[in-house]
Amino acid sequence: MAPKRVLHVVGRMDRAGAETMLMNLYRHIDRSQIQFDFVTFTDEEGDYDAEIVELGGKIIPILANNPIKRMLKLRQFLVQHSEYQIVHAHMLLSNAFHLLAAKGAGVKNRISHSHNTSNSQASFAKKLYEQWASITNRKVATYKIACGELAAKYLFGTKENVWLLSNAVDVRKIIEVADKSRNYISQKFDDNGLKIIQVGRLNEVKNHNFSLEIAEELKNREVEFTLYIIGQGPLEDKLKQQVKDKILVDNIKFLGIRTDITELMASADYMIMPSLHEGFPVVLVESQATGLNAIVSDQVSSEVDLGLGLVDFLSLESVDIWVDYLLKSRKIKPIEQQVSNALKRHGFDAATNAQELTQKYLSL
Repeated sequence: MAPKRVLHVVGRMDRAGAETMLMNLYRHIDRSQIQFDFVTFTDEEGDYDAEIVELGGKIIPILANNPIKRMLKLRQFLVQHSEYQIVHAHMLLSNAFHLLAAKGAGVKNRISHSHNTSNSQASFAKKLYEQWASITNRKVATYKIACGELAAKYLFGTKENVWLLSNAVDVRKIIEVADKSRNYISQKFDDNGLKIIQVGRLNEVKNHNFSLEIAEELKNREVEFTLYIIGQGPLEDKLKQQVKDKILVDNIKFLGIRTDITELMASADYMIMPSLHEGFPVVLVESQATGLNAIVSDQVSSEVDLGLGLVDFLSLESVDIWVDYLLKSRKIKPIEQQVSNALKRHGFDAATNAQELTQKYLSL
């Protein structure tokens, strides 16, 4: 019997939070029963595309330059491919368009998945769109999933009748790799002093400007350090120019997209996340799995703290406070069994979550 195929709607399968979470589930799901295919809105290859094809999935690009045209093309595709009776959308407010397309095509099971707690919408027009999209998501989705309570309340207005599915990681693999990689940065980059990493797309939300201010203050205090910025995005060229202008080239390294993030985390002193907002960032689950201390904006959901003493939340009002924290003596890392137990207890084990998701899809 052929597996039931689920159509996931994403922008592009790059190494970002929601996409990484999806891949963690995909690798562990019983693919003899459930198979994933992915609608993307670009013809450029995503970071995970080759692996998806290797696992038996399909990448389906739908190319259009505005949400209405995308909706109509997606509806047409679904009418022509009636084998998809589960559409699982992951693009926050834009889920409204994708679920309307699925409903118009007669798809019975329409899942809206919230991965964030805010969308930085400021103007009156954008607020109206946010309100419309939230209402539409609630009405058109036949099933609702969120990465945490705040993400549920943001997109659906309530956590009632929303399945809270934690952003899972491969706990066993991360712990094994981390244990072997405590000197990875020193060996690979030959850098001395404080080692700080920031992981995330190079866009406004991740607030890299604040990170550069931290770097400036560390340099002013004559601290030996290196900040490793991991990721790509629209602000890359601008940030690199700022680094040159601030004479921080010797202290900041842009590492781009990486496949060795676990190794980098395991050997860093701190991770920083001065984001303007976040839902439930997978990268913070991964960092705690490696035993890495993280300093995080208080605009990030506190639900991500697993109680291991590895996450501190700070206001973005003062760079000095962040620098003071970075210069504190590092905390004692929890033992591996403590880490493993905490992640599994809080629902972050990908293998367990994949089993639950398989049963949910099979019940639809």
